Amino acid sequence: MWQRVLLLSASLIVAACASYSGSGLKPGEARLEDVQATIGQPSMQWQNPDGSRQLAYPRGPAGLDTFMVRLDANGKLQAIESVLDDRHLATIRPGMSKDEVLRILGPSDANATAYFEARDELVWDWRYRGMSNEPWRMMVLFDAASGKVRSTMVRPEQYLGAEPQ
Repeated sequence: MWQRVLLLSASLIVAACASYSGSGLKPGEARLEDVQATIGQPSMQWQNPDGSRQLAYPRGPAGLDTFMVRLDANGKLQAIESVLDDRHLATIRPGMSKDEVLRILGPSDANATAYFEARDELVWDWRYRGMSNEPWRMMVLFDAASGKVRSTMVRPEQYLGAEPQ
């Protein structure tokens, strides 16, 4: 009896994880309605001038992933991409706007957002899977007056609040 309960529980967890990232959705076939039925409502979305759409699905604040869903002008799925990684962070450059950053990384962890008055600097923070699959933090530092990126930094999560040895 207990073995069946454990097997059923494990199956449900695996099924939930599969839909969590939308991995069962097929590009060119799935539509917006399929995406939302599988993954849910996006936390952010953008309509592009060509009619295509981009949807952001962050899995935080404790999660380590944000998925970007791209739909063509007809509402068909083009791609689902996990964006919290070193490759995507490397595309963030000084002078970029907040909207440009959001379109690349999705929304930051609102609980970790900070403002430093002395520097007039706003810091957005994302949790992600870094080297050795350990939790890391990506931080984008904005000039608060202009709303433009000043710089970026990454750190292993274990070093937050303390200097590395």
